[in-house]
Amino acid sequence: MKKIVINGGNKLQGKVRISGAKNAAVAILPAVILSDGVCRIENIPNIMDVNLMANILHQMGASVNRINKTTLEIDPTHITKPVANYELVRKMRASCYLLGALLGKFSQAEVALPGGCNFGVRPIDQHLKGFGVLGAEHSVVGGMIHVRAQHLTGGHVYLDVVSVGATVNIMLAAVKADGKTVIENAAKEPHIVDLANFLNSMGADVRGAGTDVIKINGVKHLNGTTYSIIPDQIEAGTYMAAAAATGGDVVLQNVISKHLESITAKLREMGVEIEEYDDCVHVRHQGRLRRCNVKTMPHPGFPTDMQPQITALLAAADGTSIVNEAVWDHRFRYIDELKRMGADISVDGKIAVVQGVERLNGAPVKATDLRAGAAMIIAALSAEGTTYIEDIEHIERGYEDIVEKLQGLGADIKVIYTEEPSVQTA
Repeated sequence: MKKIVINGGNKLQGKVRISGAKNAAVAILPAVILSDGVCRIENIPNIMDVNLMANILHQMGASVNRINKTTLEIDPTHITKPVANYELVRKMRASCYLLGALLGKFSQAEVALPGGCNFGVRPIDQHLKGFGVLGAEHSVVGGMIHVRAQHLTGGHVYLDVVSVGATVNIMLAAVKADGKTVIENAAKEPHIVDLANFLNSMGADVRGAGTDVIKINGVKHLNGTTYSIIPDQIEAGTYMAAAAATGGDVVLQNVISKHLESITAKLREMGVEIEEYDDCVHVRHQGRLRRCNVKTMPHPGFPTDMQPQITALLAAADGTSIVNEAVWDHRFRYIDELKRMGADISVDGKIAVVQGVERLNGAPVKATDLRAGAAMIIAALSAEGTTYIEDIEHIERGYEDIVEKLQGLGADIKVIYTEEPSVQTA
């Protein structure tokens, strides 16, 4: 069993380079299926989810070559069947994007019901609603989702709830459909804009990404392209939080500060000093953090993917904070792990009341999901004593070289292998 071991108390200092955005990469890689040529994807994060998606494409028939650590070259022209590997797809949530890409390419798709982090019901009804507007029918047989259309035709889709996944999938299905598709109440996250820019670089006609109305004029063909993925706003936010937690002084390189505005605003409210430059952010803090209230919202609000990390900060802040998780159910499962470290937090539904303690203490804990794992690391870095974090495969899904990057900033952190029994959750 692999574990991360952290001896807390070291202030993070130095520079760290932020990798390409996980959430953009796992949408752009399926979009390559739509291309009639070779695509070269740069600034791609070398993480488990990306490697898994590349493996899925390879098993479907695509030629996938790793040019270097951050560049993949993919030739999708040998994909002839609109079917994705059952076992691989079940390991990640973003595999549902294969539905839209295959439907857009072949007018049909067969993909397993997706997996990923388990923090509540994550229905794909809005995805299927969008496919239906474009002329596709669907069924679920043996754990596989089947979608099929005689002919894809543009239409008007109004999403009942703001959904990143549905927005992505409808975009992928619509770019080669006949006529014009309009998506209203669309998600506005940076990786939605990045996907639109990637599709347009192949010759698609996607307009309005980043607003709540996206308009897509279908085209017949999409060409190969070379494209560089945006930096990861959540990875950047995680290192900003880690710097603040340890009273550190850290420069984050390869960032887009505009994408970090909601995170920066909350950290400043907590007393963190942040300076923004063209492609880097300087974060420093001394003393105890101040309390604040946080409510997660779709972009441009505070991202749900940063909620566990900021809650880890608030656990040792001065005063009582309220955290309202307004996006996902059951995303507070990690709170019991923070309590092992001495946190004073009570949860009622989607509300967590965080009474800041003087300090956290090292303890054996679990990474219950990807971002919860990041929260455990942040808490451990600031804690007194030693913390052992298990189930770290969740962390490896979304953070490139996180142990090495933190070591470079002065953290006392390493990975160990052990046969010890796992932490038992009460």
